[in-house]
Amino acid sequence: MMEMGGVVFRRSDSLVTRDLAGEKVIIPVRGKVGDLRSIYTLNDVGSDVWDLLDGQRPVEEIVNHLQQEYEVDPVTLSADIRRLLGEMHQEGLIVGEAAAGGLE
Repeated sequence: MMEMGGVVFRRSDSLVTRDLAGEKVIIPVRGKVGDLRSIYTLNDVGSDVWDLLDGQRPVEEIVNHLQQEYEVDPVTLSADIRRLLGEMHQEGLIVGEAAAGGLE
């Protein structure tokens, strides 16, 4: 899993995102066309994480925010969010950047 200390994530600019039937649907855009072979869906918690990926919030702030929203063990929540962010990053859905005053 990638190191996430001092990193903020933002959504990739080459995506189309829609809310559909209670899920967030993410479609990568390649060459100005939606790649329908690579459609991603997020459940409620994943959708909440997605909405917080604005390139401003460090991972710990996202975890703390969601800890207030959901009744779940903080260690489990942190691990789950970090795993989800790692998977999103690996798929090219999000971009990691150094937080202000964080890693270069």
